[in-house]
Amino acid sequence: MPIVEGVEARGMHHCETTALGVLLRHGGLDLSEPMLFGLGSGLSFVYWDGKGMAFPFLGGRVKPFELTRNLAARLGMTLLVEETTSPRKAWENLAAPIAAGRPVGLQLDCYHLEYFRSKVHFGGHVVAAYGYDEHDVYLVDTGPQGGAVRTGRDSLAMARAARGPMTARNRSFTITPPEHPPRWQDRIIPAVRDCADAFLAAPIANLGHRGIEKAARQVPGWLARAGDPGQDLPQAALMMERAGTGGALFRALYRDFLGECAQLVDHGGLRTGHTLYAEAATLWTHVAALIEKAGESGDAGPLEQARLILNDLSRIERDAMQVLRRL
Repeated sequence: MPIVEGVEARGMHHCETTALGVLLRHGGLDLSEPMLFGLGSGLSFVYWDGKGMAFPFLGGRVKPFELTRNLAARLGMTLLVEETTSPRKAWENLAAPIAAGRPVGLQLDCYHLEYFRSKVHFGGHVVAAYGYDEHDVYLVDTGPQGGAVRTGRDSLAMARAARGPMTARNRSFTITPPEHPPRWQDRIIPAVRDCADAFLAAPIANLGHRGIEKAARQVPGWLARAGDPGQDLPQAALMMERAGTGGALFRALYRDFLGECAQLVDHGGLRTGHTLYAEAATLWTHVAALIEKAGESGDAGPLEQARLILNDLSRIERDAMQVLRRL
């Protein structure tokens, strides 16, 4: 029954930062969840309403696994990623690091995990594995999902092999720190700048601050767009506020990241960015509440209020990122 010794099963708000925290702490670097998210340039925005989707999706972060790639590169760490279509090889890619005394990250579809509390398909979910026995695999997931959890080996195999949006082919990964790691504090400004550049220069109109503008145009029609408004709109609000985002569509995490940065780096631009994202986080929480209210009441009035706030949010976040890009 191989189990990695010394793993701290600290479940955080967001799945990818939770897994990264496990892997980095085991390598000797203990960072807060906002710092992990910010150093990985994790903040973004997407308004996604693709063909075949039952209801639009508002996303507040970069695509799955991009945060991990960003963070490892920024800290000079070796990120070893394995993918395979072979169930046998997939198990070997999980078992070998654990046998060597290292936790391993896994990307999978959380729908199949036995402990998962809401049965929805999401192929970009990330966990850390640190042990197994003949029946179960021991994982670290987010705090709301239980932190230190376990699931059957068969269920984990199904979750890892699932196909669909945002899935990967049995992706597993380990992170190894360099022999002489750079000071992570020195990587704050590049991380902030890169995030701001990507947000402001988004190539299509449903991303970044232009994506928030698009959301403002589309949200008033959500009652008509929804197949079941009483379920679809409250579910959208739940995804924004509580489903692994850390609150306010990840804006609360980025606000806290900038607040930590402002204590470490004496720069007026960081303080301005922190102030603006504190305002943005409050407004995003208000938007989620209005969307939920509209779904529960069937009244379009709250969606019109949400439209006005979203237009303000597009401006606030654009202004914040323009300041942060100039650090």
